[in-house]
Amino acid sequence: MSAELVDRMEKLVTRMEKATSKLENFSSESVGAKSATESIQNGSHDNTEELPSIIAFDELINSKFSSFKDLSNKIGGDVKTIVDLVENAFKMERKFLVEAARCVQPSQDSLMKFLQQYSKSIEEVQSFRGKNRSSAFFNHLSAISESIGALGWIAVSPTPAPYVKEMSDAAQFYTNRVLKDYKEKDANHVQWVKQWLQVLSELQAYVKQHHTTGVTWNSSKKSMQFDASKIVLGSAPSGGCAPPPPPPVMSLEELLADDSKSKSSTNKANTDALFAELSKGSDITKSLKKVTDDQKTHKNPNLRAGNTVPSGTNSLTNSSSSLQSKSTTVIQKPPVFELADKKWKIENQLNRNDLVIEDTDLKQTVYIYQCKECTITVKGKINSIIVDSCNRVGLLFDDVLSTVEFINSKSVQMQVLGKVPTVSIEKTDGCQVYLSRNSLNSEIVTSKSSSMNVLIPNENDDEFSEYPVPEQFKTIINSSRKLTTQPTESV
Repeated sequence: MSAELVDRMEKLVTRMEKATSKLENFSSESVGAKSATESIQNGSHDNTEELPSIIAFDELINSKFSSFKDLSNKIGGDVKTIVDLVENAFKMERKFLVEAARCVQPSQDSLMKFLQQYSKSIEEVQSFRGKNRSSAFFNHLSAISESIGALGWIAVSPTPAPYVKEMSDAAQFYTNRVLKDYKEKDANHVQWVKQWLQVLSELQAYVKQHHTTGVTWNSSKKSMQFDASKIVLGSAPSGGCAPPPPPPVMSLEELLADDSKSKSSTNKANTDALFAELSKGSDITKSLKKVTDDQKTHKNPNLRAGNTVPSGTNSLTNSSSSLQSKSTTVIQKPPVFELADKKWKIENQLNRNDLVIEDTDLKQTVYIYQCKECTITVKGKINSIIVDSCNRVGLLFDDVLSTVEFINSKSVQMQVLGKVPTVSIEKTDGCQVYLSRNSLNSEIVTSKSSSMNVLIPNENDDEFSEYPVPEQFKTIINSSRKLTTQPTESV
């Protein structure tokens, strides 16, 4: 037998041994998983932790997420705080999955009660980002906030795994910013982004394998009933006494009886006082004040000449004016400048001339709402821009793919440096539209608006010629008995 043949036989035996070992391991794991599943289905709920779906979720938390949390603690600050909130959401989701493995699928109302409480853990993450806009790690917080919705896959069916992927993609804008800012500065932040995306990727794979069409519930006849309080509500705090019970509520009959008694007693007192005054006879007029001649209009012509009421009697007018001033007081909401999914939001800004939007793409839109005395610059190409309920706002942009809209605004201006196909003006008082050489084919659509002007550049692009947009129209009935409308102002 040749040496070459012997070597080939040894390699074949080694491969067979490895295959046999893998089969034995797979067989033991399958038997263990099967026994745990059968134990759950037979009514024994002690082995729920040994189910493959729970073990796989624990591996996700103890490996990928644990490494991500350690790195977040190393970075510290707001990053550590928000990741602690994310960890709480993961823990609550694990409790839910354990209960789902033990219980039969509940009614939609019962499940919604839990989901309402569960959503609060996700909202805590998102609100933390909103409260820390000035943080040095705002892009980190935004990356987590935009993608934390992936944990909401438990409410999605029949395809929860693609939903996790969609939420992961929503964070791409901010993860790219972190990579851009720290690529040459600190490798920990770059690794932080990669590990968070790995956590979401592992979560997607887990959902696809163990909960392909939605959360897997226990369908056996001996399964338990789902109780959201076991997940949401913890044990009662130790020490201290329970608060005293509320006072007893009075019935409607008792309230009406008390009310009638108070009214009758009041009416009786008023009646008694009236009869007591009448019983005085002629002495009742002694309490009246005497009107002197200078206070009589027929003896004092100066009183007839004037119709003004003394200021001392103007309490009703003063009170009504104060009520009106209180009712017209506007509550100033906090300013907003953020990118939510693919929508830039600029809201409640006041006296700002440094609002600049960069890193734009054709899928993004801009929504400007209730801003006053601001200048907003949009760089690059963008899908559309909406200016809503703004006052004295200037808008400067490069290129818009579809439309720029002005709605319910006053004294606004826009200038395009590139191209804009359509400008829409609705319910707006005062709008100046500066066009560029490349936008001379733009369409301007107006409705219920006034004081609109279009400024067109000359051939040298150094001066603008101003043309008013018609506000008044004349409509006549033509020979074919149809309406014909023409502007009555020069254009």
